[in-house]
Amino acid sequence: MDQTLSPITAPIPVRASSTDDPVELLRFAIDAHGLGAAALGTLVDIRGGSARALGAHMAVAADGRFCGYVSGGCVEAAVASEALLAMAQGRDRTVKFGDGSPFFDIVLPCGGGISVAIHILKDVGALRHVLDRLERRQAAGLVYSPERQTLISVDPPLRACWSEADFLTVYRPRTRIVLSGQTLEAQAAVARLAEASGYDVIAVAPGGVRSVADIIDPFTAVVLLHHELDAEAAILETALRSPGFYIGALGSTRTHRRRVERLTAMAFRQDDIARIKAPIGMFGPTRDATSLALSVLADIAAARLAAYA
Repeated sequence: MDQTLSPITAPIPVRASSTDDPVELLRFAIDAHGLGAAALGTLVDIRGGSARALGAHMAVAADGRFCGYVSGGCVEAAVASEALLAMAQGRDRTVKFGDGSPFFDIVLPCGGGISVAIHILKDVGALRHVLDRLERRQAAGLVYSPERQTLISVDPPLRACWSEADFLTVYRPRTRIVLSGQTLEAQAAVARLAEASGYDVIAVAPGGVRSVADIIDPFTAVVLLHHELDAEAAILETALRSPGFYIGALGSTRTHRRRVERLTAMAFRQDDIARIKAPIGMFGPTRDATSLALSVLADIAAARLAAYA
């Protein structure tokens, strides 16, 4: 008996949220699986240009609700429809869109093509393992086998890629920003824009430096918005001894020369000192708090991409 959904009985795909946060996508998939059935779509091949990186996800519930992106928004409804068909037929599938695709009416604006592997979730243990690691600020990995139609948790690879016949996806904790400063207006602007961007923000109060070392991990950016070198000294020294991927400090080029002299006298190595972005930000000079915040966050985003491309 043909189990393909008919146009009458097939649910209509409808976007449940606009998020592309992997944590929210995996939680959506787990919840949908608990209510009946769910599928996870993964971007596994890019031909030419693409709006998303390899490993990008979509989660699709059996009732047609979906979230996530594997393109700029032009194929997601079609991916959800394919996922619903896969769930009805009980088999995983890989679908091509754009260049090399049988869907001539679906054209990617970038002119390229993508392939999306759709996996019907049989259990969600691997997804829960990923969420558990991310909750503990640790990277995680999944390996999908199209041949075995399985999804299992593994040690995180360096990047999303194919390994022989299996596809590996890597998940990393969201960016954390440790924020310290005397310029309250700028500090508030950075915190506000960072939170709107989905970053975790921790403001360090005066005298709270002792606990900073415990919260700076490889996915943390340290932002110092102090007017005086003495005021930033303790947290800067802590940041330089940490694995944080970004350290930025307020101040002019002249101020930074004084900063370098002080750190050199304290026996910090030149390659450690070179980690400091000063003057802070991607562009400058800025004359207002909002422009400074945009400059700082753009710099942090670029540094994160460079560190974990």
